[in-house]
Amino acid sequence: MPNSAMRSRSILALLLGGLLLTACCIAGSRSAAAFGMGGFGHMSGFGGRPMPGGGPMMGPRPGPGPGPGGGLVGRALGRGGWPARHPPIIGGGGGGGGYVGGGGGPVGPGNNGGNRNNGGGGAPQQGNQNFVPNEVVTAFAPNATPQAIALIARRYELTQLDSQNFPLLGTSLYRWRLGGGRTVANTVRALGGERIVASVQPNYVFTLQEETAKIAAGPQGDAAQYVLAKLQSAQAQQVATGKDVVVAVIDSEIDAKHPDLDGTIVKSFDALGGDAKPHAHGTSMAGAIAAHGKLLGIAPGARILAIHAFDDTPGAAHGSSFVIYKGLQWAADNGARIVNMSFAGPADPTLQRMLAAAYDKGIVLIAAAGNAGPKSDPLFPAADPNVIAVTATDSDDHLFPMANRGRHIAVAAPGVEIFALAPGDEYVFTTGTSIAAAHVSGVVALLLEHKPSLKPGDIRAALTATAQPLGPPRPDSDFGAGLVSAYRAVMWLDRSPPAPTDGGAQAKQ
Repeated sequence: MPNSAMRSRSILALLLGGLLLTACCIAGSRSAAAFGMGGFGHMSGFGGRPMPGGGPMMGPRPGPGPGPGGGLVGRALGRGGWPARHPPIIGGGGGGGGYVGGGGGPVGPGNNGGNRNNGGGGAPQQGNQNFVPNEVVTAFAPNATPQAIALIARRYELTQLDSQNFPLLGTSLYRWRLGGGRTVANTVRALGGERIVASVQPNYVFTLQEETAKIAAGPQGDAAQYVLAKLQSAQAQQVATGKDVVVAVIDSEIDAKHPDLDGTIVKSFDALGGDAKPHAHGTSMAGAIAAHGKLLGIAPGARILAIHAFDDTPGAAHGSSFVIYKGLQWAADNGARIVNMSFAGPADPTLQRMLAAAYDKGIVLIAAAGNAGPKSDPLFPAADPNVIAVTATDSDDHLFPMANRGRHIAVAAPGVEIFALAPGDEYVFTTGTSIAAAHVSGVVALLLEHKPSLKPGDIRAALTATAQPLGPPRPDSDFGAGLVSAYRAVMWLDRSPPAPTDGGAQAKQ
């Protein structure tokens, strides 16, 4: 073949390749505009903070599906290296494979909850949504007038369901019901383009993290509470009982009349509304922290703020973002030193901002790691950098098989076959990371009674420095720093500071 013909064919091939590449780039940019950046209006991402005593908080470990951004483009890194990114609004997978969807069922291998090929896009899948299907939550710019807000509501056929001022955020939030056949995805995208809308997001769904609950044959006393020996509670309670330390429990309705909780519930708040009956989950969490009858909690002297934020669905009680916001704000307003959050769900940018504000007020935040299994992406609020994430172990110090994994796990506590309180003077055996988190909340109450000036970073340092390692010492240990010890943590607070060296003494002179 003549050289000129060969050159002509080469040039033609290059031109065709360039045209195909240009077409792919255009298609990709349209997909990103439709499903990625800008989907949450003007809300900016929230960064993380370094973990005291443990180095910087690392990003979530990849799961079987898209990462916590649901396949969307991530934001720039925030404080301490934590990815400041928005959660997904579409794709139906709760932020990638492993987030709780539609009723809180764990998402396992083969159910990644989103479409890898479209950047997390596509219509939300019915039955696998991690948000209320016909609601959004908004905040408006400070200069937005009631007339302007009403105009937005008419334009987008929104019906206001609720609104409240949140001092932790320094703004008011509005909850809206969608009309006119709109979806959450297209409403969030549309409102994100309105100048007076400061933020807009779905009203996410969270699920209480209890794996099983079996009715016990009858009260079995301390003999059935292996957790007390595991955490060295008896020795710790010689030093502190959590006396008068206020612990907020954001959960289902607690049976305040249970004899083992006599005088423990100091205030109650119904953030959900309605006629909910006392529920096993909330009652078990309160008992694990502060029971003082046939069962003994880790901090029997603590005082509980009972916050009803989850419904009474047996086995998988649910609560939404807006209700959890209310509960967290009420806890801060009523002097909570600790907030126990034994629930899990997707990343929620507004909740992240509230948790950061609570942390800065000195409130210690404890959450269950989640029961979605080892293949799950990190669940929230446990994966938030301001929260102490707790996993569950059994009586032989083996990890609960369905516990979530990840570098965000701080510590482990007993959470398998735990003897616990139930409504109506009953007792159950319960399993899950929920009750493990409640045990750690009890330990923190002991620490705060012993030294009330402790900050959240001090608490994390005490728990992790004194935990018993249960696995190889590596950053992504499934056990975090290891099994919590109430006694060692309390005594660690009384350690004497190291004496200065001669060089240090001379330097001060």
